[in-house]
This record gives sequence, C-alpha cells and structure tokens, in this order.
Amino acid sequence: MHRPPLPFFDYPVGVAVAPNGNVYVADRDNHYIHYFTPTGSTLGRWGVYGSDDGQFRWPGDVVIGRGGRVYVADTQNHRVQYFTAAGSFLRKWGSRGKDKGFFNGPTGVGVAPNGDVYVADCGNHRVQYFTSRGEFLDAWGSLGSGNGEFENPVDVATAPGGDVYVVECGNHRVQVFTATGAYRGGWGRYGSEDGRFIVPLGIDFLGDKNQVYVADAGNCRIQYFGAAGSFLGKWGSRGSRDGEFKSPGGVAVASDGALAYVADTGNDRVQYFRWADPPVVPTTLGRVKALFK
Repeated sequence: MHRPPLPFFDYPVGVAVAPNGNVYVADRDNHYIHYFTPTGSTLGRWGVYGSDDGQFRWPGDVVIGRGGRVYVADTQNHRVQYFTAAGSFLRKWGSRGKDKGFFNGPTGVGVAPNGDVYVADCGNHRVQYFTSRGEFLDAWGSLGSGNGEFENPVDVATAPGGDVYVVECGNHRVQVFTATGAYRGGWGRYGSEDGRFIVPLGIDFLGDKNQVYVADAGNCRIQYFGAAGSFLGKWGSRGSRDGEFKSPGGVAVASDGALAYVADTGNDRVQYFRWADPPVVPTTLGRVKALFK
C-alpha cells in the first residue's frame, strides 16, 4: 500500500461508495483499486498486474459489502477477491470454467442486504450468487434474448428488498429478478430515446429513493428510473468538458442520494454530481481535481 500524490486513470470502469462516503474506483488497465474521500482526496490504492493474491488482471468492478469489505470482479483472472476497506487481502474464489462456481470474464459484482454476493458472469451469460465468503449458492441464465436469458450481462445491483437488477450490454436492457433468480420484469431496448440504451455497462440502486441508475455508455449519458423501470430522467452527452462523458462504464450513488459518481471511462476520469433535476457537477464544493486526469 502507498499513497500516490495524484491518481491517473487508465480506463476506469467501476465505482462504488462506502457507507462512510469514501469512493472506490476499479482502474482496469492500470490493474489498481483506488480509494478517495467523498470529495476526491487520495487515500490509497492497491494492486498490480498478476494472478497472486491481491493482484489483478483488468479488474472490472468494485462494490462495498458488509463490514466495509471491498469486493472486486477480477475479470481476466476469472475470480472475485475481497479486501478490507484499506486494501488488505482477505479471500478469493473462482477460476475459469463453465461449471457452477466458475467464471468466464466476470465483469460486475453486487452485494445484497443479507451479505450474499451476486456476480455478472459475462462470458457465461449468467448470474451466480454466493455467500459473503464465496460459497456457491446458485446460478441462473443462459445465452439468449428472452426473459431470464442474457447476452453479456455486465453489472448487477441489489435493492433493499432483495431484488436483483442485471444490465446487459448485448441485449441493451435491464432485467429484474428475485433474490433467488425468478424473473420479475425488465425494460430497455437498443436506441437513443429515453428509456432505451446503447451498450449499457453499469448499474446502481438507490434504496432511499427506490431509483435505478444506469451508465448508458453508447449514448454517453446516465439514465435513472423507478424501481419498476419508469423513466425519471437523464444527464450527460458526448464530450470531455465538465458534465460530459465518453463511454461511461460505471455509476454509484451515495446512500443519502446527495452525490452521484460516474466512471467516465473513455475520458480516463471520474466525475461526481450533486443531486438536482437533473444532477449537476458540484459548484459549491468545486471541481475535484484529484479525480480528473
């Protein structure tokens, strides 16, 4: 562990907010996890390219679990690792394969209120879930476009009541399931109109407001919805100025809903927004220079 004076990202794809407000970023092509204060002061980072404990090969997502544990989808090592809040290695599970408990390029991870861990097993076109320590519980899904089928599920988020939201880049949609994988509904299709997506890559659920946030990468925007998929709003457009995006890959909202953080992947930066309608780049807090390349 060490504290770099200024982070430079190389394809940040996942972002998470801890209960204390600290922000964690999966910096894919640097093979790091960075973490920051809520306003962007660097706290530390960990990771290096490799396959040993605590090393990564293109980490695709990060999420905070019970007790502040940090779960990482270690995509090209085909596993999940988890750590203390400061990056000390705790445990790992998974390897490449198609059988239950194995992965093929897992890209997203979410933690349920009871501590169970859901993994978007992208290359196997399914979702698997485990106990907080990685013991296999069950899996669902197969390649297809029907209800309960997937084409490249890339991220997963959980609601306080236990429902599981899965975003698929291949089918350009969101599907909703019970905690055990029973289909409940879904929305979205290819397009740029409100409520449609082009290659959505990230998802988060804000329990206090029962809202779903989706990083709509191909449309260079964030869209948000009610829990059942009713369109509520959007923000962002293609570009590199403040409030603009280039292929945003992840979104995370603080538990009180006051701030939303976006992994602005193609611009190699993270932006955060203060809640408004639509959310706007903070002005009273100022630009978080530590979060921008």
